[in-house]
Amino acid sequence: MATPLILDCDPGHDDALAILLAVADPAVELLAVTTVAGNQTVDKCTVNARRVLSLAGASDIPVARGADRPLVRRLRIAADVHGRTGLDGPQFTDEPSVPESASSAHELLVDVLRTRQATVVATGALTNIARLLTEEPDLAANITEIVWMGGSTERGNIAPLAEANAYVDPEAADVVVRSGVPFTMCGLNVTHQALVTDDVLARLERIGTPLARICGEWMTFFASTYRELFGFAAPPLHDPVAVARVIDPAIVRCVEANLVIETAGEWTAGATVVDLDGYTGRPTNARIAVGLDQDAFWDRLLTAIAKLPVC
Repeated sequence: MATPLILDCDPGHDDALAILLAVADPAVELLAVTTVAGNQTVDKCTVNARRVLSLAGASDIPVARGADRPLVRRLRIAADVHGRTGLDGPQFTDEPSVPESASSAHELLVDVLRTRQATVVATGALTNIARLLTEEPDLAANITEIVWMGGSTERGNIAPLAEANAYVDPEAADVVVRSGVPFTMCGLNVTHQALVTDDVLARLERIGTPLARICGEWMTFFASTYRELFGFAAPPLHDPVAVARVIDPAIVRCVEANLVIETAGEWTAGATVVDLDGYTGRPTNARIAVGLDQDAFWDRLLTAIAKLPVC
């Protein structure tokens, strides 16, 4: 049985490939895509989600626009990483064929979860999910698990101790972690193992489809910004790791630990404080990703891309 899945995202190059993986892998059934501001404005992220689903031929997946800003903070976008459109690289002149839903992200989440039990994979700030759990607490029972690409057990990538998705809206992350819904964090400590190497790009090229070529162009642009900003020889493909965890938990090894989100620290807001060694004595409340089967991850993602129709 495929796992019913809702993808809440802010495309973003790595979100784009997470969408493709969720569309094409038979282990999951993608029910809906909701967007949130983060990598770019929510307007651009929503167009990008529609674009990716259009390229994948997934016209039956509803796309709904979500929060345009964090719960209480000023929005910080990542145009320096993902470019002016949020999906810089290949040039598109046409309008995506997949329409935007008339419903808001909140309304779509409510509609889906009123009728289906589902896993929520979040690859951006947790603003939409925090609002859902705050305003519709009864629906928490219909969320099997929240799997988040965010945080880190180590250093950050936007502040010394904060990963970008946590940093954009730490108050939302705090609400979600404290909600009691089963929670898995796939942080930088694991996603930095999912590097788009020259070998990966060569495998994409060998697939030979227009979609694979577009993915290669996206990854080439993404590589250029990661090289300039962070000195990476190959960019880490963060967001598909969270989808891969749902597809096959063996791909992403996790341990149980206590997790809290720092919201008040002058220098540490957005830090994901993971007590791997039980220093605090607080009870475990999250699964924390600590290892990645890189071969299985890339096989699953590239197989998914190869399966999708020629766009």
